[in-house]
Amino acid sequence: MIRLPSNHAAVTAPLVASSTRFPGIPIGRSLLDGRPFHLSPVLVDDSVLPSTNSLALGGLGSGKSTTAKTCIHREILHRDHQAVVVDSFGEGADGEWAALARSLGGRVIKAGDFTLNPLSPLFPPQVREQLVRSLILAVEPGALTPQATHALQHALNHPKSASLNGLVDALACPEDGRWPAATLADWGVGAAIALSRYTEGSLRGLFDGEGASLPPTDLPILSFDFSGLDRNSPAIPSLMAAVSCWAEQVWLPQSTAVHRHLVIEEAWQILLSPATGELIQRLLKNSRRAGLSLKAIMHTLSDLGTGKAQDLAKLCEIAHVGRLGPEEAALTGALLGLPQWAIDMIPTLGPGQAVWRVGPDYVDIIQTTLTDDEAALTDTSSRRRTAQQAQAPAVEQAPADDAEPDITTGAEAEADIEETSPVPAEPDTGTGSDDEDQVDGGGEWAWDMPPNVVDIRHHDALQAAREGRCAEAADLAALGERADIAAHGINSTEAVAWISTRALVAELCGNPDQAVRLRATVARMGNHHPETTVNYEPQQQAKLSPDQDPEGPEDPTAASLRRLWPAAAAIVGLSLAIAFVWATPGGEEKQRQERQQHQQSQERQERQEREEKAARYQGKVPVALVIDGIHVNLVGRWDAAKKRTVLSLRARWDQHAQFLRMDVGDETVSSVRSKDTEPMRSPELVLPVDDPRADITVRVAVGGKHYKQNSRSPSREIRLSPATGTAFDARTGKKFPEVTVF
Repeated sequence: MIRLPSNHAAVTAPLVASSTRFPGIPIGRSLLDGRPFHLSPVLVDDSVLPSTNSLALGGLGSGKSTTAKTCIHREILHRDHQAVVVDSFGEGADGEWAALARSLGGRVIKAGDFTLNPLSPLFPPQVREQLVRSLILAVEPGALTPQATHALQHALNHPKSASLNGLVDALACPEDGRWPAATLADWGVGAAIALSRYTEGSLRGLFDGEGASLPPTDLPILSFDFSGLDRNSPAIPSLMAAVSCWAEQVWLPQSTAVHRHLVIEEAWQILLSPATGELIQRLLKNSRRAGLSLKAIMHTLSDLGTGKAQDLAKLCEIAHVGRLGPEEAALTGALLGLPQWAIDMIPTLGPGQAVWRVGPDYVDIIQTTLTDDEAALTDTSSRRRTAQQAQAPAVEQAPADDAEPDITTGAEAEADIEETSPVPAEPDTGTGSDDEDQVDGGGEWAWDMPPNVVDIRHHDALQAAREGRCAEAADLAALGERADIAAHGINSTEAVAWISTRALVAELCGNPDQAVRLRATVARMGNHHPETTVNYEPQQQAKLSPDQDPEGPEDPTAASLRRLWPAAAAIVGLSLAIAFVWATPGGEEKQRQERQQHQQSQERQERQEREEKAARYQGKVPVALVIDGIHVNLVGRWDAAKKRTVLSLRARWDQHAQFLRMDVGDETVSSVRSKDTEPMRSPELVLPVDDPRADITVRVAVGGKHYKQNSRSPSREIRLSPATGTAFDARTGKKFPEVTVF
């Protein structure tokens, strides 16, 4: 076994667990362990994911919009979900969501082609007032003084106020009410001037309709296309205010879909507007009750300022972050609570690669996969590609830097989708064997070989592990690693490649925890180069036409020699081997005896290690914890037959303990205090055991004095080791002090 220095082997940040799975649509594959990544937030248990809102960040060309479109496309196709999109960016005459919306049988509503009447009788009275107030705030934030608000409410009750033109007339020439008409007219001047921008000014034609029609609510997807408007125009927040009111008061109550999505492109502009910021905040906070998932897409969180960015990050349990600069990555990572290793990876991500955070604990690096059809529907780089082809018509250029890229496309991506679809209808977060994700029925590898592999030693080690010869595979990997460390150094790419191979060997031999630790070591190595990371993105290189030759004509003699030298090398090697055997009588028999002696010695050593482990076996692990101000005791006991373990969580007579819960895989048990005068019931969990020496990871959640029912309680993950009777913090690896059994 090769022991790495502590700065390589120690990993203290939260890591993606190889057994962690989420139910839902396929999105891509993990770049840490190669596993398929699925997620439909609404299918995840609310104890794991209380909110289904998400945040997509990334620079130009990072793939954030491509990923968002792909997720919505699959949710609608596979789950019968419904979506409304606010699209404020595009190429040509259409927004970038137009092609996707039309392909799904939806509708694209362009600003100016559809005139909305904010005073339509189809809106309830309170919605009409709220919508008009939002339109005023969008163009004149200071116009709604208390006096102007009263004048507006008085005018809304006038019979003329069936359209925006009638409302402006009612404000300019009011009738007597509680206050004289002259006073009401003075108070309403500011509001009337603001609304006149929509009836006579530059925003005319958007909200001054006389009819009562509203956008349909029964389409699979509806895209409001604002891409034809000036980015700085007040029309965008005004239209967004109208869309928000329509979505909240009309679409959500009338929609019959099992779940709805509201997607906001360039969300920073909408969230910063006084007219729409509060509306979006309210939708975010009420999304769970309304059966809505809101997805905000923007370049960076710094566009919002610290306060609003923090509020948005708190309301979004899901975030995927594409490539950003180092400073922006550090700011985003701090606001989202990302571990340092993930923050360090953000500036190095390629197109379509993103750091995903799901809930408070799960962090992974995911490569989005696309089919050919999805690649065509999500393409937003046609203009730049046309310009490149005009300059170099003979060469097919790679994707543009600022394009929303097609990361993994074609037959390979379609195979990934077909392999994982149809997605299960019920949530399934269970764990189990994942060999089917690694090796298919035909014996083909489902992942790329480790990077920088130019010899057969890696293949031999993996083949031995695949055939069940795990000890031999581990020895081959250790010998290869030792040789490359001696030849190239411990920080070399060759040594890193062996760590990746050892991770695959551990995976095949049923040790996923070790595999995760090894892959994390690769990711955390201080001088880690991008080329040492397993990359699932197919290389897209310029293709030369048949009549192009980058190096000119080749010398026939040199070509002939190059074809002959492998055969010559093989003949020389065979001759040397024959000469060695001829000169060493009995050499083959001697080698056979040495191999047999080595095998017997190894078997004796393994038997001795098993006996020593059996002698040290404790079968019980106690640990004392303090969570949410409550002192609790977690105890794991393995029975004499070593066939099951009993986990118990006790808070004794702590009068402030209100809630106790344990989670192990799919198994959950909890206890809630019924009366303050009664002791807290201690939950117990009985689990079958296959390997009595295997560690068990337990998630412990405790609600203290301020616990509220159905709220998330503070928790910790504890790893219990029955072989040594010790407990560790599953995130940091820190060992807990030994205590007596309670």
